[in-house]
Amino acid sequence: MPFINVKVAGRTLAKSQVERLQAGITSQMSLILHKVGPLVGVLVEAVPLAGWSVGGHPVACAAQVDAIISAETNTAEEKARFIAETNQLLKDVLGTALAEVSYVVIHEVPKDSWGYDGRTQADRAQRRPSTAS
Repeated sequence: MPFINVKVAGRTLAKSQVERLQAGITSQMSLILHKVGPLVGVLVEAVPLAGWSVGGHPVACAAQVDAIISAETNTAEEKARFIAETNQLLKDVLGTALAEVSYVVIHEVPKDSWGYDGRTQADRAQRRPSTAS
């Protein structure tokens, strides 16, 4: 049940751009990091361009992707692929004005430190039927 927050500074995003980011990141979470697609939450937020700088200088467009996943559920190679493909998705959706210094960050949280519907991920893992993979 990952949660991904995408912050974008620059021009106003069209509804189709937001939908492309949400669908693309959800797909990457499922295909690359093996997360359950219907449980992937993606929030795309537009933030004021005036509040964003790189190296102390203003930018035309920038983004930050923060992806929260359970710790120790993915390999370094899977995470590197997710970062690379998410960066490419940002470029495809936001265009050439996107600042090179636009980050994709994976935050790994212990399973006992987060969850949904009142249950931790550790509790969900413990109570999974033994036949589940």
